[in-house]
Amino acid sequence: TMETSVLLLRACLALLAMPIYLLSFLGIWKPFCKKIFFPYFLEKLSVIHNRKTHRQKQELFHNLPEFAGASGELKLLEIGTGCGANFQFYPPGCKVTCTDINPHFQQTLTRNMKQNQHLHYERFLVAAAEDLSQVPSGSVDAVVCTLVLCSVLDVDRALREVLRVLRPGGVFYFLDHVAADHSSWKYFWQQSCFPTWKLVFDGCCLTREIWKNLEQANFSELKLQHISVPLAWTPIKPHIIGYAVK
Repeated sequence: TMETSVLLLRACLALLAMPIYLLSFLGIWKPFCKKIFFPYFLEKLSVIHNRKTHRQKQELFHNLPEFAGASGELKLLEIGTGCGANFQFYPPGCKVTCTDINPHFQQTLTRNMKQNQHLHYERFLVAAAEDLSQVPSGSVDAVVCTLVLCSVLDVDRALREVLRVLRPGGVFYFLDHVAADHSSWKYFWQQSCFPTWKLVFDGCCLTREIWKNLEQANFSELKLQHISVPLAWTPIKPHIIGYAVK
């Protein structure tokens, strides 16, 4: 049966990744992953992902200026900024607050900030998506979150925080990889890779149906599209992209 095949494949992958499981058991992998491996991996992935989604991101963010506040200023909060892969898509003069739970992206982040001097960088907060208490309620015009909801601990809590920090009429932009259609080979592949993938890539979950969380999240308007990003040989091709208005 399908379940047996999934379990078998999971066991094979766990065997292949045995050194990592061992390091994890000894408490060595997690700090190494957060500090060295994941920032390195994300930097490489961001470059490829940006290349494959360049047109979609341009389309996604093109209406950002429309959400500027009454003063004409656009205050933007990015959750899980990572390496700063989205900076190039933000409009000139935009005031950006960056947040990430992992403070170890500094090197690439600084480089991307230097390359995108059309923005005003307000501050950098080390914070989880589920707890943005350092950001006042109703204080931002736009929130951006790309490739982050796949690895937060609680998607619904993260979305509640997004709604809290947005001013009424503010906008939330999202782009993330999601579960494939349950009857597809892609989903079988995602299920097989799930435990090892999550361990290796800092808590990233392959089978989340994030569109359902967004549909239930009390936004007044939701524009959501399912797309496929051609990331060869990976279980993260199925994506959702769009924006939601508070």
